[in-house]
Amino acid sequence: MGYFDAIYAAELPHRDVAVYMYLKHRANTEGRCWPSVRTIAKDLNLSRATVQRALRELQQGGWIMAEPRWRENGSCTSNSYRLL
Repeated sequence: MGYFDAIYAAELPHRDVAVYMYLKHRANTEGRCWPSVRTIAKDLNLSRATVQRALRELQQGGWIMAEPRWRENGSCTSNSYRLL
């Protein structure tokens, strides 16, 4: 069974599959990446709202985990995403 077989079989909306595959492509060997919503939207030619919806649905479905990241000054930066 290939890596993407499970996500294809899950019958997720195409936006969720596209965002998941994008995150998989960007992930390091530990399955983590941290692109911003703006970057994902630009690279996939999707709206930011569509990317946010896909990320939320992937989290709810147990495909990814989002973890907030913080700058040294305490402000929030892009999330770190871990593929599950």
